[in-house]
Amino acid sequence: MSAVLEFPVQETLQKFFGFDGFKGNQEKIINNILNGQDTFVIMPTGGGKSLCYQLPAILSEGTAIIVSPLIALMKNQVDAIRGFSSEDGIAHFLNSSLNKSETTQVKKDVLSGKTKLLYVAPETLTKEENVKFFSEFKISFYAIDEAHCISEWGHDFRPEYRRLRPIMDKVGKAPVMALTATATPKVQLDIQKNLGMQKASLYKSSFNRGNLFYEVRPKVNVAKEIIKYVKQNEGKSGIIYCLSRKKVEELAEVLRVNGVKAHPYHAGLDAKERAKTQDQFLMEEIDVIVATIAFGMGIDKPDVRYVIHHDIPKSLESYYQETGRAGRDGGEGNCVTFYSYDDVVKFEKFMKSKPVAEQEIGKQLLNETVSFAENSTCRRKFLLHYFGESYDEKNCNAMCDNCRNPKQRFDGQDEIVLALEAVLEVKERHKTKDVVNTLLGTLTATGKTYKHNELEIFGKGGNDDKDERYWNAVIRQALVNGLLSKDIENYGLLKTTEAGKKYIDKPYEIMLTKDHDFLGTDKSDDDDIITAGGKGAGAADEILYSLLKDEVKKIAKARKLPPYVIFQETSLEEMAIQYPITMDELTHITGVGAGKAAKFGASMISLIKKYVEENDIERPIDMVVKSVVNKSGLKVYIIQSIDRKVGLEAIAKGKQVSMTDLLNEIETIVLSGTKVNINYYIDEMMDPEKQEDVYEYFKESETDSIEVALKELGEDDYSEEEVRLMRIKFLSEFAN
Repeated sequence: MSAVLEFPVQETLQKFFGFDGFKGNQEKIINNILNGQDTFVIMPTGGGKSLCYQLPAILSEGTAIIVSPLIALMKNQVDAIRGFSSEDGIAHFLNSSLNKSETTQVKKDVLSGKTKLLYVAPETLTKEENVKFFSEFKISFYAIDEAHCISEWGHDFRPEYRRLRPIMDKVGKAPVMALTATATPKVQLDIQKNLGMQKASLYKSSFNRGNLFYEVRPKVNVAKEIIKYVKQNEGKSGIIYCLSRKKVEELAEVLRVNGVKAHPYHAGLDAKERAKTQDQFLMEEIDVIVATIAFGMGIDKPDVRYVIHHDIPKSLESYYQETGRAGRDGGEGNCVTFYSYDDVVKFEKFMKSKPVAEQEIGKQLLNETVSFAENSTCRRKFLLHYFGESYDEKNCNAMCDNCRNPKQRFDGQDEIVLALEAVLEVKERHKTKDVVNTLLGTLTATGKTYKHNELEIFGKGGNDDKDERYWNAVIRQALVNGLLSKDIENYGLLKTTEAGKKYIDKPYEIMLTKDHDFLGTDKSDDDDIITAGGKGAGAADEILYSLLKDEVKKIAKARKLPPYVIFQETSLEEMAIQYPITMDELTHITGVGAGKAAKFGASMISLIKKYVEENDIERPIDMVVKSVVNKSGLKVYIIQSIDRKVGLEAIAKGKQVSMTDLLNEIETIVLSGTKVNINYYIDEMMDPEKQEDVYEYFKESETDSIEVALKELGEDDYSEEEVRLMRIKFLSEFAN
């Protein structure tokens, strides 16, 4: 047994890094690698992993090779090390971002012995032309950062990581340190096996970050909710993760429009732009970074006060690592995730293009994330259990939403059995919606076709307070627990698994929560990213709504028009939620454009303003959310084409939309207060007498319903398209 050597570890910590003492296992880890032993470090984000290889690298003879997957992180760490030293050459990175002269300087410093830490990407280390260079100097040890990238069961698998061991053997053997913030027991074994370090000393710190508050919110009007949250935390640093580059760009722009210092950050941006954004964030010139989940940040900033997930992450490892960027200094750290089951469906569809083995791993990782999101018990306990750590939820100290505001739970085995039986009774040929309708006893067109009303199960789930939301939640839990599966390739049809069939015969306790509703989708994902009066901010003020309806009737009577021509009921509902008191605010209400606001808005604004003052109303719209210009251009294209009297079929063909969708768009344009003249098209389609009949009908009707109009006018005499065209003509001329 070799003797343990003594190194001036404490002295170097104080002299070079300026710290008085080590955190957790840092000192043991450092001494272990200095004594030439392979070392495996599992330490949560913020635990001080980087010091574990930085300090021994400075004390060791030769150069430590630090393998890191992120160019941004390399730059960040090299800058930090150089900040402690008078010699810039003490730390370098070698990757694709360097030009030829910069690469030459790095190699010169390394070969001269100046450089103690050399950061490389795995691709750099494994390139054949670099192997000769790495063989020309003494390597003190290898540090494999983000080691979870080695494992297919890790959240960020990189195939090039699996080639590291053979290359290290070829370049020159030296002790190996593997480091990761997130590793389940399965991933841990995979890393050790692949790196050939089964006998390595393992140092595993607790995964608990006691200062982080975990919260999951339903994903409704998410952009608006994020802006509201950021405004409430003005001046604090935050990171917002989005699934796609497009969403990153859109959300960053919306934040900027609303006065937030925010920049986008993703792999598609120029390297110089990313570096500049990173530096501005570290220097607190900007408050918020909006980044892609896939690319990662690599920014070691201790005082990030909140991390928001616009989309649910693909795995709990990703979630843990990304939320771990909050509160690294031990101070405030809030982790808010917006979750909708629709995001899960998107992930599943995306995974269909991947190899079968990868799909299976992806599904299992995703199911764990869904379970975490829909779980009603302590989130901290759930998270730590996933990483193989037992935890008493009493110690959470209400630092998660479920412990702070406990949800009412009940044993849902009877409901789950009923849902499984319903799937079997409809012969596993239907989607969730049809199964739910069958349980509730709602007879739809699909139900009629397949005679669901003749099934024994029909209506069995429609008693008490069980509604569509309730049964959707039950079916999601059956999916999460592996009792049902969804055939994504075949329209998302529900199938009962073997485990599900066994459950029917022998059910066991599965706890459900009464008030979770994660079915809602992000209303801000439409053409207009977000508006000041987006519906969904809360329940409508019934008293104000009633007053607004009376006002509309008064205006309608004075102008001898039906009330719906003035303002649609959906617009009135939104006014009773948002309380608009200026013309500009009124134009942000759905279905109210500048023309309609100017024509009918004055008395509505006066009424709302008086009501708000008399009742001391705190308006959600006071937190003004400005809209970003619609980038689709479809509405502009339609208006311009109609102005040029282009046939509607030609417009539809030009934009590759159906006639039904085109009419929907034209109706939206008209209801928002913009006039369009489609007389040229109607005159070709309908004779004057038919036009007059429909026109007179809408002048006298109390409703603009197409179904009611067809019944009144005669379904045999008029087509739905004809009635819709005339309604557009009528609304355009009278409402705008």
